Amino acid sequence: MQPMQLFNLAFRQNEWLAQRQSVISSNIANANTPGYKAKDVESFEDVMSKSVSMTVTDGQHMASADIGNLRQQESGFGEAEILVSGNDVNLEQEFLKSNEVMRSYTMNTQIMRTFDGMLRSVTKG
Repeated sequence: MQPMQLFNLAFRQNEWLAQRQSVISSNIANANTPGYKAKDVESFEDVMSKSVSMTVTDGQHMASADIGNLRQQESGFGEAEILVSGNDVNLEQEFLKSNEVMRSYTMNTQIMRTFDGMLRSVTKG
């Protein structure tokens, strides 16, 4: 992967994380709104799979269909119950999502900091 592609990928993930945090914040703000349905954004992996085509170069690599099947099996836990008011926001679940976004930001920043240090050391000679 070329350096600029890595920076572009990190930038796109940060944009996605900002959008997801905004949706999570909206869910938390509307936790007591009657009839409000919790929202979430499409996963970053799904967004990237639509914009970047992957090619299997070795017969032992997993195909993208196999990865999608694994992801579907993982989801579905912690479904929110619908309250009498029609609201289905689960604050516990929303706080977990928010924490996941924070961890992703931190990891993305650390990866880019490390990569930046590697580029600086190569250019300094």
